[in-house]
Amino acid sequence: MNSPLRLWDFNGGVHPPENKAQSTRTPISQPPLPELLILPLKQHAGAAAEPIVNVGERVLKGQLLAEPYGRVSAAIHAPTSGTIIAIAPHAVPHPSGMADLCIHLRPDGEERWTELTPLRDYMHASRDQVLEHLRLHGIAGLGGAGFPTDVKLNTPEHDPIDTLILNGAECEPYITADDMLMRERADEIVRGGEVLAWLLGNPRVLIGIEDNKAEAISAMQEAAGRSLIPMQVVVIPTKYPSGGAKQLTYLLTGREVPSSGRSHEIGVICCNVGTAAAVFRATSLGEPLISRITTLTGQALANPCNVEALLGTPMQHLLQYAGLHSYQLNQLIMGGPMMGFAIEELGTPITKVTNCLIAGTLEEFPPAPPSQACIRCGLCEQACPADLLPQQLYWFARAQEYDKAEQFNLFDCIECGACAYVCPSHIPLVQHYRHAKDAIRLEQVEQQKAEHARIRFEARQARLAREQEEKEAKRKARAAEAAQMQALRQQKSAAPTAPASGTTVAPAASADIKALKTAAAVARTKLKKAEKALAAAQEAGEDTSALQAELQSLQQANAEAEQALQQAEQSNNAPAATASVDLKALKTAAAVARTKLKKAEKALAAAQEAGEDTRALQAELQSLQQANAEAEQALQQAEQSNNAPAATASVDLKALKTAAAVARTKLKKAEKALAAAQEAGEDTRALQAELQSLQQANAEAEQALQQAEQANNAPAATASVDLKVLKTAAAVARTKLKKAEKALAAAQEAGEDTSALQAELQSLQQANAEAEQALQQAEQANHAPLTATAVTASPDLKTLKIEAATARTKVKKAQQALQLAQDKGLETATLSQTLAELQSKAEAAEQALAEAEAQANPQHKADPQTLKQLKITLALANAHLKKTERQYAQAQAAGEETEAISQELEQARQQVALAQQALTAAEG
Repeated sequence: MNSPLRLWDFNGGVHPPENKAQSTRTPISQPPLPELLILPLKQHAGAAAEPIVNVGERVLKGQLLAEPYGRVSAAIHAPTSGTIIAIAPHAVPHPSGMADLCIHLRPDGEERWTELTPLRDYMHASRDQVLEHLRLHGIAGLGGAGFPTDVKLNTPEHDPIDTLILNGAECEPYITADDMLMRERADEIVRGGEVLAWLLGNPRVLIGIEDNKAEAISAMQEAAGRSLIPMQVVVIPTKYPSGGAKQLTYLLTGREVPSSGRSHEIGVICCNVGTAAAVFRATSLGEPLISRITTLTGQALANPCNVEALLGTPMQHLLQYAGLHSYQLNQLIMGGPMMGFAIEELGTPITKVTNCLIAGTLEEFPPAPPSQACIRCGLCEQACPADLLPQQLYWFARAQEYDKAEQFNLFDCIECGACAYVCPSHIPLVQHYRHAKDAIRLEQVEQQKAEHARIRFEARQARLAREQEEKEAKRKARAAEAAQMQALRQQKSAAPTAPASGTTVAPAASADIKALKTAAAVARTKLKKAEKALAAAQEAGEDTSALQAELQSLQQANAEAEQALQQAEQSNNAPAATASVDLKALKTAAAVARTKLKKAEKALAAAQEAGEDTRALQAELQSLQQANAEAEQALQQAEQSNNAPAATASVDLKALKTAAAVARTKLKKAEKALAAAQEAGEDTRALQAELQSLQQANAEAEQALQQAEQANNAPAATASVDLKVLKTAAAVARTKLKKAEKALAAAQEAGEDTSALQAELQSLQQANAEAEQALQQAEQANHAPLTATAVTASPDLKTLKIEAATARTKVKKAQQALQLAQDKGLETATLSQTLAELQSKAEAAEQALAEAEAQANPQHKADPQTLKQLKITLALANAHLKKTERQYAQAQAAGEETEAISQELEQARQQVALAQQALTAAEG
């Protein structure tokens, strides 16, 4: 197992002072819990994790806090038990020193673990299950790159792996985290290596360690002897950067990773020994990656050491544990002195890739001398371990000749700093290379955007040309149709009194109407296509001025075609036959309109469930709703104008009952869809708008049905039907109100946001009160003869109620529009003024309604049910007022903008006043 293995040697490399002995004198220790843990959502290569916890939530040690987002990502877990106090930006370990989104966890000191799920019998699980287990436990590379381990191990089938390298070289000065890990936890590394080897198809396993780590070599050889699979510890010469993945692969196998390629392409996978230990703990113990070994060293520390630090621990907490002399600290470096970077904020947390913190003094890390001109000595080329030409790359980077730098394999540079270390002119070569790489990446992104824009522009130009050709062809067809209709009109007017020409005039009129119907249908089709094209262009962010002009032209043409068709049908000389044909055609058109409307509603619901953009479907749905309403209205008018009044009345009642039933069914479905969306935490603004539209349509359908029943010639039966309908409506309103009250109570107990439920409850309370009042009025009118005063007062009250309800609806819509504009950061001055005007009108309408009701029933005292509802309304209004006052006070204390909250506060006060006024009036 320990037979000699041939070693290769890579070009270049340097031998900087090691400075490793300072931190290896004591075993790995455990620092005390900090007061606060700050967990960046991006501690790894790839996309940042997505948080799944909320502020104020109590979590257990090892609990999942953020799940992977996308294929290349890693999970974040709670390093200890405690409370989530914020999810906000904070300084993160990055050369830029910028802030990023972090989860702030306050420990409770109890160290209570969540339920762990080990995978000890991993050999009897599938490979995908084990990889998913590592993904959900947040395992990422601990050598410095932080690449998610499950992604690295998921190699293509066409690239079989024959060698697994466990990297224990740790070549950079000062860092001893892997050295101490191998000394004290060699068995964990070996057991984790067995899992990695099983996932890769059991290749040979080589453990590479530099020859300056004698104790680690001995410990790993003993542990490898106890391994279930063959493992070989290979001692390599001490040279920087032998710990680089590409360099170590070449040292142990003689294989060179291709330029811009991956090691799996040559059958090799390289993992850090710390990663192997983390894999062991995740599979055998079920522990997620919540801590790592970190070296604390530097002359500004009294007790250099290695600690097992919880992820998210502030660096200042660890430095103080190691005896930081603040007055000596000149520079804090994360990583090694060769590839690390300076940290400005001591409160920055450690992450999965923090393997070392160097608290350096001014003598230890003096300021870099000013760079001088390149003397072309060639030392950088001799030191480069990637066989590059650093001098040429430097000149290309300075001259911004990035294409030439890329041709000289700039992206093969591992940024080890060996070239800058040996440069006698003190030129910061690595910084120039990094800048050139960033510039090339940015240029590639811009090129991709430009290419995408070019393709979109060419497609748009082709589409506009095609639409222009279609438009011209349709214009010629319209001109021909207009000429034909004009000729028919002239023929019709040329012989108005000839009785024998009926056989000629009737076909001409029929052809005229047929042509006009065809023209109207063509105009409607063009209008719909133009509306869809406009919606698609708006969604794509294109210029829509031409499409809007074309849409206006088509709208005008459609209106003219519809008007011409109506005039031709009215001027037809066969009234009886025409009425019959009109009724049949209108019924067909109404049925077609209803079918299209149902299909559009289903398509919109499916798009909303799939999370797609529904703006075009909503626009089409509104157009179909309008067309359906117009078709139903035209059918009713045609039926009323028929010569059979009794049959027409019967048909009207039947049609209106059907329409009212359909409206109620749609309203119920919309209410269920809104409730489901609110439970799922989805965006409900579109559903709320649709619900308001359906509520208005339902009210209009019920009103039309009541008017038709009152106008019927059977007053007794109509009164009976009215009472039955009103009783049903009142019962339905009470049931909805009870459900809303239960839902609000449950949401308040769960501590959820109840603003939407409170608004819905107020709406249902108002609807219930109106239903009860309408039922009482109908019952009183059924048993007592109506006086002239009552007959006169009833329409006034009804009109005032409708006006008040309409005013309230407009205020709610204006409030929603203002809130949406504030969320998007748009100008709100106009919307605020509009809202104030609508609120004033609503108050006037409510006052007029209250005065009218007082005049109509001066001695009337409300029933107990109404009094109860009014009291609930007042209580909810008072609760909303108190909540708004607290929000206003908090905003003032924080120095935030209070204009929107002050408007909401004024509105809440008005609602309390109106509720109090209504309750006082009801109590008599």
